Amino acid sequence: MSHGINIRAVPYDHPDAVKLEAQVQVEYQIRYAGEGDATYLDPAMFDPPNGLYLLAYDATETAVASGGWRRQDQNDEGYSDGDAELKRMYVIPEARGTGLARRILAELEADARAAGRTRMVLETGDQQPEAIALYLSSGYAMSEKFGYYRLYDSSRCMAKPLHP
Repeated sequence: MSHGINIRAVPYDHPDAVKLEAQVQVEYQIRYAGEGDATYLDPAMFDPPNGLYLLAYDATETAVASGGWRRQDQNDEGYSDGDAELKRMYVIPEARGTGLARRILAELEADARAAGRTRMVLETGDQQPEAIALYLSSGYAMSEKFGYYRLYDSSRCMAKPLHP
């Protein structure tokens, strides 16, 4: 499946990105009994150099995966100066298990590092064991909670230093 995969930067409000966003929200609703992710995301948050949004396209030009990062600095939601927050990592069911999430993750980490960010952080949940396994195997460790869902029991926060 990774044959002929093309990863490219797009605006967060690109029509293909909007389509995948709708799919990920449905998946969250199924896994978390009716709740999507209510975190407010503005497309401008992903504008370089303060962020980046990627879509992966297959050979038929169908968007099959997404992922982005946005700049975070110390605030009352628990972030620290130098943070880059991973958002909307998603691979459609048909394209899972092909290493696509790892490729997107690596590109996002490299881009955030190049932008001077010192730590990649993410928030996932206890109903997403595949995501937790991916991040643990990619050098992430459980961290103090931050973000919109920091007070939720199901929330799992993870971080990885972005060494130069």
